Amino acid sequence: MCAQANTTVRMFGCLHTHRKEHGLESTITVTIPPSGCTGLELAQELELPLEKVEAIFVNHLVYPLDHHIQPGDRIAFIPTGVPGPYRLLIGIASGKSSKKTVDTPVSKD
Repeated sequence: MCAQANTTVRMFGCLHTHRKEHGLESTITVTIPPSGCTGLELAQELELPLEKVEAIFVNHLVYPLDHHIQPGDRIAFIPTGVPGPYRLLIGIASGKSSKKTVDTPVSKD
């Protein structure tokens, strides 16, 4: 059986620019093996500058790079440098290695 491209991957911000500067598309379709792979493995395969990758969207949810990707997932790499308020909205308070949660603000009465 022939392997077919099965996963859409997008790059935003400086990752988009990096791809364009190297003559590559910023939205591509890749083949993920049936056993899957991690976001880090995919970033390395795509030769993305790892120091500029903060997290990944997998099917519209934010995860660290060690998250396991399955064939057919929709992937987007999130670059470093996302401004503060947006970091909270998408769920990346800081760092690359652990899933982040957003705390509900406590009212001051």
